[in-house]
Amino acid sequence: MAVPTLPAVLVLAGHDPTGGAGLTADAEAIRACGGWPLTVPTALTVQTTRDVRCVMPCSRESIESACEALFADIEISAIKVGLVADRASLEAVIAVARAHPNLPLVVDPVLRAGGGAAMAPDDCVPLLREKLLPLVDMLTPNRQELMRLSTATGGEVDRVVELMSLGAQAILVTGADAWEEDPDARHRDEVVHTLHTPDNSRQWRWPRLAGEYHGSGCTLAASLAARLACGESLIEACGQAQRVAWDSLVHAQRPGRGQALPDRLWRLPPFESEAT
Repeated sequence: MAVPTLPAVLVLAGHDPTGGAGLTADAEAIRACGGWPLTVPTALTVQTTRDVRCVMPCSRESIESACEALFADIEISAIKVGLVADRASLEAVIAVARAHPNLPLVVDPVLRAGGGAAMAPDDCVPLLREKLLPLVDMLTPNRQELMRLSTATGGEVDRVVELMSLGAQAILVTGADAWEEDPDARHRDEVVHTLHTPDNSRQWRWPRLAGEYHGSGCTLAASLAARLACGESLIEACGQAQRVAWDSLVHAQRPGRGQALPDRLWRLPPFESEAT
């Protein structure tokens, strides 16, 4: 009996041992959204649900070799990029994206951990702006990441316009961290995500959940890549990805002593042993 093939999404991201973010989060989100994840690590990390202790970039050769092997074997429908921890691994990601310009490219610019630790060095930002942004179909920064990526002064729109002038086709600015820029926003009961395209902008509003979470950005970007791989329009994919991310946070687990981790597979029934 023939089984339909799920659209494959290549993920280039770091490995988070907690499963809250990184490759594990991306793989779960992609499967939950109807895609098949292909995972290539760009970095290994030592981290807990509280903080990131160490980031160890993978070599450019290992990243490019793994991607080359996958492209030779599997038809890939989209690419999702997460943590890129040094210039060499970023150059590898750029090379892979350049070799496949026909595929949707979703980039989640992971620059800083939720606990505040730097995830990528400052010298990666100019290279990302100059070489990767012209290849990007969708960029998904939070407001702090937007501020770090853009050299423009002014508000969110000015920063978005500047990044789009460098080549990014669309930018979905997530608003869960809005309170860091506007302290009053921490007490508001909504999170606002804004999609910017060359033609217009669109907003989605979600109830703000209590507590702190690790991995929501990875979940959103990977879900978006999966829905684009499935053939949805940009607007539809953005809406579906946000729903998956929000539901995952509502059903978050707390396996450690720090932040809660999104449960992207909460719809699965509990495992029941058949042993007697």
